[in-house]
Amino acid sequence: MNHRVTQSSKFGITILATALALMVVIACGGSEGEIGPQGPAGTQGKIGDPGRAGSTGLRGFPGAAGPEGERGAKGTTGATGNDGKSGVLAIGPGLTTAGAIEGDVASVDFDGTGEANSVARSDHDHDADYYTALELAAGTADVAWASITGVPGDLSSGGVASSVEWDAILNRPAGLDDGDDSLKAVDWNEILNRPAALNTTLGGMNCGSSEIAIFNGSTWVCGDAGPSIGDYAISSQSCGPGLVAIGIDATGNILCTTLSSNETVPFQRTKHVNTTLVIGPGDAGLWNSVTIGDDGLPVVAYEANNALYLAQCDDVLCTSSTPSIVESTGVGDLHASVIIGTDGLPLIAYKDSVNSNFKIAHCQTVGCDNSTKTTIEGTGNVGAYTSIAIGTDGLGVASYYDTTNGNLKVAHCNNTACTAADITLVDEPGDVGQYSSLAIGADGFPIISYYDVTNTALKIAHCLNLTCTSTTIETLDSAGDVGKASTIVVGIDGRALVSYFDATSNDLKTAHCSSTSCSTSTTASAVTNGGVGDWNSMTIGTDGRAIISYYDSFNGNLEIAHCDDIACTSATFVDVDTSQNVGQHTSITIGSDGLALVMYHDVVSRNLKAVHCSNSYCLPNVRNR
Repeated sequence: MNHRVTQSSKFGITILATALALMVVIACGGSEGEIGPQGPAGTQGKIGDPGRAGSTGLRGFPGAAGPEGERGAKGTTGATGNDGKSGVLAIGPGLTTAGAIEGDVASVDFDGTGEANSVARSDHDHDADYYTALELAAGTADVAWASITGVPGDLSSGGVASSVEWDAILNRPAGLDDGDDSLKAVDWNEILNRPAALNTTLGGMNCGSSEIAIFNGSTWVCGDAGPSIGDYAISSQSCGPGLVAIGIDATGNILCTTLSSNETVPFQRTKHVNTTLVIGPGDAGLWNSVTIGDDGLPVVAYEANNALYLAQCDDVLCTSSTPSIVESTGVGDLHASVIIGTDGLPLIAYKDSVNSNFKIAHCQTVGCDNSTKTTIEGTGNVGAYTSIAIGTDGLGVASYYDTTNGNLKVAHCNNTACTAADITLVDEPGDVGQYSSLAIGADGFPIISYYDVTNTALKIAHCLNLTCTSTTIETLDSAGDVGKASTIVVGIDGRALVSYFDATSNDLKTAHCSSTSCSTSTTASAVTNGGVGDWNSMTIGTDGRAIISYYDSFNGNLEIAHCDDIACTSATFVDVDTSQNVGQHTSITIGSDGLALVMYHDVVSRNLKAVHCSNSYCLPNVRNR
């Protein structure tokens, strides 16, 4: 290329100088110019080394089976045998069908001596002992259910099948399909496609003689059979005015009758029988609870020497007893409550003071010389003021006080021995739940009386189901400091009756519910002779009236009150034991002879004592003229 050279002029020099000056100005802090356009891409670099192989992908599911192919051409017919060892059997000379029912038995009728060079075969009967290849392929061959050995014996409890598809049997002996071999036992677990109903039977469960299989929501377990029809009343029943309940019919309906006013006293003039059952060392008879065993003999649970004991009386009057230690519970109040379970054995609710736990002991014998002890709740300080009963489902249900939180709780046992239980919080506002007493109402649900410490009131909780997860709660009395030492029973009218101590007036009071749920009630001061009603316990006598044992704190006596009517608006009382300072920790029941039996503590001698009443009024030396 040619370049043209010209001489520089002053004007050009001036321009150059100006440009240089401008460059100097920019370098010294002038504004930055715009970024120019991107240059062309550079040449590609070398390819890097290959990375590690990725993980293998999931294997796809196999596709559906394709359609069945066409059946192949029929093979050529085999050669006809001519030596008697092969070929089609034909009825010819020397063969006979004599004796066959359907002409399917072929017999050889030997001519002459019967000697031959081949082994002779016996008759081959193809009547009904085999299945054809067509039947096996089509799945229409059935094996009679009774012909299979080794089948579980409990199928009759729920099975409906009478046969099993032949193709469903595994491990058939070789050659069995031709019907010519002897069957051998087929293990039940080797049978495929067993009818589903047969696999849900429960005959293999090892339940006791008084238990049945029960589905608990997740699996099948052995449990109590529960009550028979008519063992409990249908809910929301009551007798009309002037009528009382005398029983329940076969359908669960209450039977009512007119209350008779003809009251009699048995022709007995004997005195009460007072017995000292346990003599020290240590305090015996604290926090006792008495009930009657299935053999008619009383059993009593009590505290002695910081341990739980159970004593079985040797006779109906309990003039002597045989005690057994159940468990050492440590220093602290025991609060025992005993009931006889559906298995005929004692069930004891109590507080273990060693660990402050609520426990239930299930006796293995009537005398409880051996037992299983279960911690029902072990969180915090729990288990005071226990009361236990047997629900209409045949299982134990117990109320108790949570000292740590000041709550009333209920535990519903999951089995006869109560080795596990469901716990429900029944009442919690404030401090509630002391002196709880539980009974089963006429509707078949638990009903509980207890003391509201915060409001110094008597309250009652009526459960709406067996486990007490739903309740109605009422305050029965709040006039003064009332509700301590409460006891609840269900009277012959089907309504709950509560005895309790009025600490303000020092009286024995009663509350009678006007309905099954006790939404309304009436209260009365049954005994008002001063200092009476503490440590009370109540039962229903054979005359339908309540009998209440309690402590006379002013005189240090054991007293018994016999209610004058069903609601116990008033009562006739008598001193039963007037020796020095007796009558605390009382517990009363009706013996197998129909008469009241009271257990109580003698503070002076520190012993457990018993008194057996000589008549329904528990009045000494009484007889009709």
